[in-house]
Amino acid sequence: MASSGNYNYTGSELDIFAHAVNWKSYWSRLINNYIKGDVLEVGAGNGNNTEVLYSEKNSRWVSLEPDIELARQLSGRIIGKENAANIEVINGTIMSIENKEQFDTIIYIDVLEHIEDDKGELSKASRLLNPGGCIIILAPALPLLFSEFDKVIGHFRRYTKKSVRTIVPNNMHVERNMYLDTIGVLASLANRVLLRQSTPGLKQIKFWDRMIIPFSKLVDRLFFYSYGKSILTVLKKKI
Repeated sequence: MASSGNYNYTGSELDIFAHAVNWKSYWSRLINNYIKGDVLEVGAGNGNNTEVLYSEKNSRWVSLEPDIELARQLSGRIIGKENAANIEVINGTIMSIENKEQFDTIIYIDVLEHIEDDKGELSKASRLLNPGGCIIILAPALPLLFSEFDKVIGHFRRYTKKSVRTIVPNNMHVERNMYLDTIGVLASLANRVLLRQSTPGLKQIKFWDRMIIPFSKLVDRLFFYSYGKSILTVLKKKI
């Protein structure tokens, strides 16, 4: 594991959301076709999403994580796995990656909202992309849902389709921009009004994942992905 950062992440939601198997299956299927060639996964955490997204078809996979302890956990998960020989773990941020490095895909799963200068982050990422390469972003959506939980875990914002477009680098265009989890919006609002919990518990996450997500998948399609608790964006670098 290469080390170039000492950021400390204090959130525990990574362990809780590891149980959201239906949710991870849902969004990962929507982006699998965009994940090609050499991949940079920014903010890889402890590897929950790496295990979902990684495929042997990828010639190189760099998992970038600023928290040293999470980076160590990720390294421990992949060491010795025969199908993960081309995964490299780097402890650092995107600023740790030299400009001479080039990737075909750069992934931000529940990461960009933690970065204050998100526009600058994507500008740097775009310079690391090969022509025709993609940046994939999954992030919390709708500012009206911004809660104490967002504050506690270090979110600077929640996005809309419009706000995402304001941070797109000039050398890229929006390939896909869609909301996910329509019913989750209602569940979040109900939590704020009725339960008033600042952080979701394991039982809540399992209920949401097992009961709400299957329903949301159907409703999302019926409403053409026009509303939802999360936003999924794919940016493509101009050739």
